[in-house]
Amino acid sequence: MRRTRLAIALLALAGAAIAQRQEQTLVSGWRFQKSDPGAAMQPAFDDSGWQAVRVPHDWSQHEPFRAEYGSGNGYAAGGIGWYRRSFALGTEQKGRVARITFDGVYDHAQVWINGQYVGGRPNGYSSFQFELTPYLKFDGSPNVLAVRVDHSRQTDSRYFTGSGIYRDARLSFTDALHIAPWGSYVTTPQVSAARADVKAEAELINAAASERQFTLRAELIAPDGRVVTTREARASLAAGKRRTLSQKLVVNEPQRWSPEAPRLYTLRQTVLVDGRPVDQTTTPFGIRNFRFDAAQGFFLNGQPLKIKGVCLHHDAGSLGAAVPVAVLERRLQQLKDIGVNAIRTSHNPAAPELLDLADRMGFLVQAEAFDEFTPTKNKWIEGWNVGVPGRQGYGEEFAAWGVRDIEDMVRRDRNHPSIVMWSVGNEVDYPNDPFSHPVLGAKYRPAAPPASDLVLWGRPLVDAVRRMDPTRPVTVAMASVEMSDAVGFGGLFDVAGYNYQEARYSADHAKFPKRVIYGSENRHDYRAWAIVRDTPYISAQFLWTGFDYLGEAGRWPLRAADFGLFDLAGFMKPRGAFRASLWSEQPVVYLAAATASATLVASQSGQGTPLLDQQKRAKVAEHWNWPAGESMVVSAYANTPEVQLWLNGKLVGTQKAMDAVEGILSWTMPFEAGELKAVGLKDGKAAAEVKLQTAGAAARIELQRVAPTKDGIEQIAFFVVDAQGRRVPDAAQRLRFDPAGPLEILGIGNGNLADVDDPRDAEHAAYEGRGLAILRRTDKTQPARLRVSAPGLMPAELDL
Repeated sequence: MRRTRLAIALLALAGAAIAQRQEQTLVSGWRFQKSDPGAAMQPAFDDSGWQAVRVPHDWSQHEPFRAEYGSGNGYAAGGIGWYRRSFALGTEQKGRVARITFDGVYDHAQVWINGQYVGGRPNGYSSFQFELTPYLKFDGSPNVLAVRVDHSRQTDSRYFTGSGIYRDARLSFTDALHIAPWGSYVTTPQVSAARADVKAEAELINAAASERQFTLRAELIAPDGRVVTTREARASLAAGKRRTLSQKLVVNEPQRWSPEAPRLYTLRQTVLVDGRPVDQTTTPFGIRNFRFDAAQGFFLNGQPLKIKGVCLHHDAGSLGAAVPVAVLERRLQQLKDIGVNAIRTSHNPAAPELLDLADRMGFLVQAEAFDEFTPTKNKWIEGWNVGVPGRQGYGEEFAAWGVRDIEDMVRRDRNHPSIVMWSVGNEVDYPNDPFSHPVLGAKYRPAAPPASDLVLWGRPLVDAVRRMDPTRPVTVAMASVEMSDAVGFGGLFDVAGYNYQEARYSADHAKFPKRVIYGSENRHDYRAWAIVRDTPYISAQFLWTGFDYLGEAGRWPLRAADFGLFDLAGFMKPRGAFRASLWSEQPVVYLAAATASATLVASQSGQGTPLLDQQKRAKVAEHWNWPAGESMVVSAYANTPEVQLWLNGKLVGTQKAMDAVEGILSWTMPFEAGELKAVGLKDGKAAAEVKLQTAGAAARIELQRVAPTKDGIEQIAFFVVDAQGRRVPDAAQRLRFDPAGPLEILGIGNGNLADVDDPRDAEHAAYEGRGLAILRRTDKTQPARLRVSAPGLMPAELDL
């Protein structure tokens, strides 16, 4: 009988260390069908006609987008789908404990092995696992894993969710005596420059038929790979029981974790029986301490720190919800490059890989669980705040699953040094959506669920988080502090998140002097940041958002929301450069322009900071292609003491930082084609420089690798340029992408919110003269090449 690839991999692992833990990520070998056959869980079911897919897999990005699918989810398809995968096992695995783990399946997953139902999970963002041991065959014949995914409630979210097994799936084998899933827990109760106390816990399971005697060894491994301390404890565990062991270790002169120096230690825990290792786990962690102070803000390792954060949804433009680590890493690096030091996982448990990157790259994290309690919130179908909303969503499952889901989130993620807050929810107190209270005055809806239910549903979540992890504060992102405080909801939390309520900071600080207040969701304008910068007791700001995101869209064909510092393809927008001028430690100067008439309208909108590319404000753009003689307002975003503006070699003027209005320097002038240049001066010398050049007619295509190749993922930016290589800002040609060699298209996209092209199609339009192609090399040993062409343009080729 032919063995499956998984069987060969597991046998290789078994030959190396059959007694220890083995784990295999289930990437290939899956078959998928978008339908709901009644017998698909049965091993004998014929799936030979199904599509071969790799996991992670998001079928919402693989089908045509349609207006009837709903704006909340970005007009993407839902429905019901099945996944099946076979694997063979030999007798060497018999007697061991087998589990299947899924990091995220959207949604209402149900899992079978060999026709036996082993469990399900309604929440599409929760990680979960099931034991398979009793139902497996160890004679070399196929074991059949079947997963049903029910996203038939496709208008169940305010933002894009994706559909399917969109995060990793793993099969693991352990000895009967082993450390439980998510059973390792490491904390640092006391930390100073001289010494750190480390507490290492392990929850152990004995699935054997008799008591086991064992030794638990804990080793701390320094960032340079040295074992710096070791402890051992002898214990016993009865058959079928669990117990938790705790060990204290000491590290002298610890290398403390921080955003500037994200140094990671590793806790290695080994279970030994008669001196022989039977299980082992490794847990990266950071040695650091932090605190929030109601009067002085946030302190990390004893030093004050302003949290400069962004909110992130889990999609990545053309890829939907199935996002490779390399793409996540590029996005986080872009944020770090402009001075961002924190992330809010809006509004659901994040992919484990995102948190791993945050640990390694040095981001603080507010880990968030939910966007709604119960009943559900409004889900817009015809466009954001347009028409009649639906009311399907996680709120239908919350009463039964909310506590379990937040417990699992905390248990899975509590070893990440990046996480400094647990959030139980986002705007669960939004007035009349669904809760209401007389404090709302004329807007009060007596027939709506009472706001007091916020406490009913919120308190068990807070208690659950504190049980799982008493070392971090619990928070919530409030939309109506007034209503929350009227029923005591705000008082449940260690730190209070205010969404767009900067006007309340001063009065609430006086009223609640012991309340820790921070901005959990904020606009991009200068004033929203200035109050954080200048107010010691306001520790944080989280901008909405770091990247444009799918869903929460306007009317068809708009598929995404335009709130990011970067667009859907990862190109920085003018407001991203503005943020760099406020947050970056490096010299920054950046130019953008808008017509004077658009600027006048924006300045009268009352929205603040009119020279940003934001709703109800001037549409500033990073190019110098405008109608001849048009009156223009040129904006410079800079953090240097002075900025010079030059046009075609002539000095237009010099302005000092103190001349900035809401953080922006500006000049009004008639448009003149050529080169516009800004020079940022420090001590009279050029510290930064930027140019905008008038582009001519589109002549050719250029390709540029924008991130290192990782795990076979290639991220290639494409540009439509003129004969001199200048990007043509209004170019929108349809381009042809021809991969040669072992290369497949994962997603092609651009910054256009109304782009409804199939992201996996070989033809795709440019937008504003650019876009991004994400490809995967299927064989890293063979050469590959990408050719991009379009009628009337010189093609481009890139060897990969």
